[in-house]
Amino acid sequence: MATEALLGEAFSDHGFDVEAFEVVPAERVHDPVGDVAFPDPTGYDVIVPLGATWAVYDEALRDSWVGAEMALMRDAAEAGTALLGVCFGGQLLAQTFGGTVARSPHPEIGWYDVVSDRPDLVPEGPWFQWHFDRWSLPPGATELARTANSSQAFVLGRTMALQFHPEVDADLLEVWLAEDRDGDVVALGSTHDELLSRTAELADDVAARIRLLVQGFLTYTAAQPRPS
Repeated sequence: MATEALLGEAFSDHGFDVEAFEVVPAERVHDPVGDVAFPDPTGYDVIVPLGATWAVYDEALRDSWVGAEMALMRDAAEAGTALLGVCFGGQLLAQTFGGTVARSPHPEIGWYDVVSDRPDLVPEGPWFQWHFDRWSLPPGATELARTANSSQAFVLGRTMALQFHPEVDADLLEVWLAEDRDGDVVALGSTHDELLSRTAELADDVAARIRLLVQGFLTYTAAQPRPS
């Protein structure tokens, strides 16, 4: 499961109080279907739905908490709350606002170069990926960035979605790799040691770029006019 990690630090640096909400507890990770009582979205300036190991289009999940979270995202957007989705969270936003999400023919795990049309919003460079699905853009959305395999970022009003994981540091990656029981990393041609080594090499660069990313989101996306 994802945590806010570096992303939380970047928001804190901009003066935000960061509050985490666990949707599926660790003891239910293999049985994630169930009702969730989400907090009132109008009590927050920014909501950041993060990553997860499931598919946003899973029908059983859509009939339970994924559907409820989509409704929360719509309510938040209508109230003027800024939204920043990460990986599963980005796919959730795409699906919420009329795009589609489906299995990708080219899954991505590891560090991939992301090409950006708006480096002031989404800095270019290697960003960490761990996903098997990809989105189609919601109506009215503008794509900001991409890899050769999938769209990587879009904006829609006060909403921005990211396919990559800007929050990843070595500590968080070690947790994910410990849960890689199916050998997804090796299946896609890498090793755990290679990913950890590359993550360490990029640590300072990523820390700088994630602060630019959050600054761009707050300056351009979150500053868009609120719905009337």
